Amino acid sequence: MAFREEVFQDRREAGRVLARAIQASAVWLDCQDGIVLGLPRGGVPVAYEVARALDLPLDIVVVRKLGVPGFGELAMGAVASDGTVTINQAVLEEYCIPLEVVDAAAEREKEEIERRNDRPPAPIEGRMAILVDDGLATGASMLAAVRAVRPRARKVTVAVPVATKETCDLLRNEADRVICARVPRRFYSVGSFYQDFAQTTDEEVVNLLAKAANEHRSRVA
Repeated sequence: MAFREEVFQDRREAGRVLARAIQASAVWLDCQDGIVLGLPRGGVPVAYEVARALDLPLDIVVVRKLGVPGFGELAMGAVASDGTVTINQAVLEEYCIPLEVVDAAAEREKEEIERRNDRPPAPIEGRMAILVDDGLATGASMLAAVRAVRPRARKVTVAVPVATKETCDLLRNEADRVICARVPRRFYSVGSFYQDFAQTTDEEVVNLLAKAANEHRSRVA
């Protein structure tokens, strides 16, 4: 279990803490044209609070984790909605996973993305894209998201409530900026830093996206 002072009540509180960290950074001075992109599903409640605090539109970037066979929560890679695939070489070597297994998993997840995702691509051309998740362990999903949006975005910022130092360092090689509200000395799992880490449902994601769109329209009207 994480230290008590490092534990968020839930994803919504984590989003508010993260928003304050962004507002205290140089990103805040450069995101007037920005858009907040949550990674479904758990990243969306966090991203909702960030978008609300920064007065920016909210959308999603769909990424599916490629779980290690028999250890589904451990990512050996990830695939984004545009087909971008990233792999975690260290995990492949540690578990002796052949690339054919990764390729087969990626194809299955691409089909699942196509089946589930009926939203048009987020309008990120030439904008600052702030990618948000509820936390990062290996960072495979976030890495896939960064690589998927980088060709279209003006700048890419990764923003998360909690992550390992190693993962933050990895993503700094890919994103323009990485903002992490808390980088604990001991990291067990993302869920260990939340009192309430209940699974976010598809319905909650849809509702939060609709709510954010309505709120943003009313603010800019």
